[in-house]
Order: sequence, then C-alpha cells, then structure tokens
Amino acid sequence: MISRRAVICLGLSQLINWGISYYLIANFGPAMAADLGLGTTAVYAGLSLALVVMAATSPWTGRLIDRLGGRRVLPIGAVLNAVGCAVLAVSQSAWTYYAAWVVLGLGMRLCLYEAAFATLARIGGAEARRAIGQITLFGGLASTVMWPVGHALADMLGWRGALVVYALFSLATLPLYRSLPEEVRGSTVASASVKPEWLARTPAQYRQAAILFSIIAMLTSFLAAGNAAHLLAMLGGMGLDASMAVGIAALWGVGQVVARLGEVFFGRRIDPLLLNLLIACVLPLCFIAGLAASLPVAAAIFSFCYGACNGLFTISKGTLPLLLFDYRRYGSLTGRLLVPSFLLTATAPLLYAAIIDSLGARAAMVMALGVACVVLGASARLAWMFRHRA
Repeated sequence: MISRRAVICLGLSQLINWGISYYLIANFGPAMAADLGLGTTAVYAGLSLALVVMAATSPWTGRLIDRLGGRRVLPIGAVLNAVGCAVLAVSQSAWTYYAAWVVLGLGMRLCLYEAAFATLARIGGAEARRAIGQITLFGGLASTVMWPVGHALADMLGWRGALVVYALFSLATLPLYRSLPEEVRGSTVASASVKPEWLARTPAQYRQAAILFSIIAMLTSFLAAGNAAHLLAMLGGMGLDASMAVGIAALWGVGQVVARLGEVFFGRRIDPLLLNLLIACVLPLCFIAGLAASLPVAAAIFSFCYGACNGLFTISKGTLPLLLFDYRRYGSLTGRLLVPSFLLTATAPLLYAAIIDSLGARAAMVMALGVACVVLGASARLAWMFRHRA
C-alpha cells in the first residue's frame, strides 16, 4: 500500500521539478536569447536537446530504478536539475548553455513523471494506478504555480538570479523523497511460480502490445508538446484576437485538472483499456472543433476538451503498463518503450512552427487531427486484443 504521505511528498516534488526544468524556458527564453546573443530558435533548441538526452538515457534510467528504487534515484535527478539551473545561470556562451540542458535532460529523466511512475509501480505493483493519478494532479499545477513565481523572481533578480533560486528549489525537494519506503512489493525478477497478473503473457502479445503502447505514448506526447508551444499562435491564426486567445488557452489547464480529478475519484470504476479508448475517441473531435476555432465557442471547446484528453493520457501512459506488462520490470520496460516518445516530442515545437509558418494554423490543426486518428486506431486495436479477458 502506498501511503498518503508518500503520494503528497512525491507530488510536491513533481510540481517543483517540472516547474524549474521543463517549464523554465517559457519564463526565461526571451531574456536568455537577448542576454546570450542567441536567436530565439537556438535558445528553444535547448529544451529539444534535453528531450533527446532523455531519450538516449531512458533505458538505462529505467533499469536503474528497477534495481535501486526511486528513494535513491529520484534525489539524483533533483540534484542534477539544480546543477543544470546553476550552469544556465552562469552561462556566457552557447557551449555552456547547451551543456546545462544536457544536465537538465538527464535530471528530468531521473525525477519527472516517468521515473515517479516507475517508483510507484515498484512500491505498489498493480495497485499503483490511483497514486499515479494523484501525483499528476500536482504536476499539472507546475506551470500554474511556477510561471508566476518565475516571472516575479526574474523581475526582482533577473533571469540569472531567478535560476539560482530555481536550483535551490530543486535541492529543497530532497527531504521529500525520504517519505518513500525502502521496501518494495515483490521481487523485480519474475518467477515461474507466480501466476502473471498482467495481460501480455505470450511473446506475440507482448510485441503487439508494446508497439501499440509506444505509438500511443509517442503521438500523444508529440501533440502535447506541439500544442503547448504553439497554442496561442494557432488560435490567433484561426482568427481570434490576442486577448481572447490567451483567455481561451487558459481553459487547457482547467480541462486538464478537472479530468485528472475525475480520474482520481472515479477512475477505479473504468477499465484502463476502455478509458484509454474513450479518450482516444474524443481526441479527434477536439481538433474538429479546433478547425472551427474562428468561433470563440468552438475554440473554447477545443481548448478545454483537448486539455482534458491530454491530462487523462498522461495518467493512461503511466497506468497502461501496469495492466499490460510485468509491473516488476516497469522501469526497464517503459524505459525502452518511451524512447521514440522523447525523440518525436523533441521535434514537435519545430515541426509545428514550420507548418504554421509555411501553411498556416489550419494546416497544423489538420495535421494534428490526422495524428489523433492514428492514436484512435492504435487504442482501438489494443482494446480489441484483450477484449475477452476476465
């Protein structure tokens, strides 16, 4: 059983570490570009580099969590995030700037959602689903909390001083990890005497389920990264004025939090595969509404419903492996399966920008609709594979 204290402490660590790493570029990107003499694209490429590092180290970090446990591994990620922020704060050239993002990439892979999910699976086994949903509530508030905090710090201390404070924030999460138990549920080595509780029991089922899960994780992460970076530009390109676009874009976060709250309270009543399929059915409808986003009502429906879908897909990507695969090897399995997700996510902001600049916001929405249809197909196939299970 995962204690409430462990969930709260791990959730708070997610809120802080998401805010001081993944979301820092939104606060300080323009100021860093001006101060370092780098172009805007070059500055934002730092985050893409970090995502590539996350992909390259993902299999190794997954195995490390399976072997040592999150109580030992997650604090290393927090320390690396602090080092990355500190190096960014003193950087004077492109070399040190990108070196800082390499450190941040490794730190993020060792302490953000993927590592936290693997830690909960190692502690609670197949019963970790509820805890995974609960910590995403904290992580979903990272931008809401840390963007205003970062903005205020930059006004008082400049972006370099703000990043020093960010480094201290990351170090302040270290005591939170002490709430995680030393003992784990069961052995991390599968035993022939234990009846499998997961669904993909044969090599053929494992291969098919692994491919389908990887496609779902990869494409939903791609959509999330691209829309997060360009949502305002897309709404503006569809004909909304700037102030209305900002207000409607805020509904993304509202939808995300509302959907995650619903999953935490009522998710136990819905089979994870069915829930994933239902989300995938709604996803294309979001972008159909987005194609009519010149109408404020349609734009609001798109922003809120896509935020809800994205929030639930984050939980689904954490809980589906508990159902499909051997949860005793959760870290190493997801470490391998998420490599394509990190790599494609790194390209999303650049690809969206190229499509919007050359073909317009409507073309980007059509592209997203096509990707959503592929997600729906993969989700339907995955649910069909195990339709006869008890």
